[in-house]
Amino acid sequence: MQSRYDDLASPGARQPVFSRRGVVCTSHPLAASAGLRILQAGGNAVDAAIAAAACLPVLEPCSNGLGSDAFALIWDGGRLHGLNGSGRAPAAASAEGLRSRGLTAVPEHGWDAVTVPGMVRAWADVHARFGRLAFADVLAPAIEYAERGAPVPGVVAWGWGRGVRAVQQRQATTPDPAQEHFLPLFAPAPAVGEVRALPELAETLRAIAETHGEDFYSGDVAARIADFAAATGGVLTREDLAAHRSEWVEPISARYRDHEVWEIPPNGQGIATLIALNILDGLSPEQAADWHTQVEAVKLALADTHALVADPDVAEVPTSELLSAEHAARRRAAISKRASDPVAVDPRASDTVYLCATDEDGMMVSFIQSNFAGFGSGVVVPGTGVALQNRGSGFSLETGHPNELAPDKRPFHTIIPGFLTRGGEAVGPFGVMGGHMQAQGHLQVALHTIDGGLDPQTALGRPRWFWDAATRQVLVEDTAGPDAVAALRERGHDAVVAEHSGIFGRGQAIWRIPDGYVAGSEPRADGVPMAW
Repeated sequence: MQSRYDDLASPGARQPVFSRRGVVCTSHPLAASAGLRILQAGGNAVDAAIAAAACLPVLEPCSNGLGSDAFALIWDGGRLHGLNGSGRAPAAASAEGLRSRGLTAVPEHGWDAVTVPGMVRAWADVHARFGRLAFADVLAPAIEYAERGAPVPGVVAWGWGRGVRAVQQRQATTPDPAQEHFLPLFAPAPAVGEVRALPELAETLRAIAETHGEDFYSGDVAARIADFAAATGGVLTREDLAAHRSEWVEPISARYRDHEVWEIPPNGQGIATLIALNILDGLSPEQAADWHTQVEAVKLALADTHALVADPDVAEVPTSELLSAEHAARRRAAISKRASDPVAVDPRASDTVYLCATDEDGMMVSFIQSNFAGFGSGVVVPGTGVALQNRGSGFSLETGHPNELAPDKRPFHTIIPGFLTRGGEAVGPFGVMGGHMQAQGHLQVALHTIDGGLDPQTALGRPRWFWDAATRQVLVEDTAGPDAVAALRERGHDAVVAEHSGIFGRGQAIWRIPDGYVAGSEPRADGVPMAW
């Protein structure tokens, strides 16, 4: 065992999990155990990741649903592959149409916020390329949980209740027929430990399993989605669903010290993590460990990202320029000893699930899926259990902005899977879910791992900060202590202790070690690593 694991957290704190043959990490222990069952049945890391991913819309519907998008980074044992599973705006979507209604931003709820769901196609495409077991066998645990029900853990119960209350308040003030089927399916919110089944979702999952996902895009489920849209004011059509395809992409990276950190290229915000790491890589480890410097690097990186990142199929995104040494040097020079006030960004809350899996052959999967804010758009298709995402609210309505809403265009995305290598050799998958905390969380976990030499569980458990661009505040986790807040305030930051830890995201990580793997699961969530 390497010395960096010798100095573990105090007794009672979570400890890293070690494994010889494979690990599955998710925010829900039952989803992780489903992935482990698949590994033990002869499946590989991709099979295990899809099994866990399929369980999470059932077990944690407040964070993702069948109407979600997804992204993946997959190490096949020799190289890294990227999959962009984000959907596009409907062909009839129109920025001018929304502006003509007096809107200055895409609404966060209702049909205006709905884009084509890409997650189910992502499952199918990843499985078709890398899976080992039959697709129906991989989805069987999710169908079982949906039919028979599963007890709801504490953090999920809290998020579920928050989401239900938000929909109830919207419906009480501005009833929306497109959202009328939400409350019968998800309300009342379950108590901690209550068993909740979702039989409609089970039937839809069975159709997806039997058709390798096709029913969702060109079969009965697709027809139900499109017909409900037509009846309740949406513009999503059968043609929009049938036309959707995932895209295999080349991952992008930044070198930090002797490691490489990998992200999915735009339309996602992973590039913000890489820009910030490039800035910090020109500083000493002591300077990079300073929260003031980290916050300033993130501010600059997010400002660049929100100004320039969009769907590269539609807008020119200067990815190579943003990741260049020259750009990092310019941005590094802009950091002073005092807090800055960068160009405003548009942060939005987000509920997401991130998971990762590894197997004994060295395959490693970093996978993330999300409905965006809570239960997404609040639109639930009758008889299907399909809750549709509100990723369309990630578009801009500013005329001429690279991310301006347009037909068949993918929005700016917050969800990002991460991966770490060292000298081109895989270290492992990691991610920290949670809106604009994701880029900031990736940065902090990477720094704790590379500069701090921490195992994944300890790195995930370290106190975090979050720069909130809406309020210009730096939110600090209470476990950081008063000195951390005082030090930021002395440098000009409006630093405050956060009211709860939910703002700081929920992460998972698995690192390769000589005799297997070491894994960690977010202490701010319900999950634990499942290994064998």
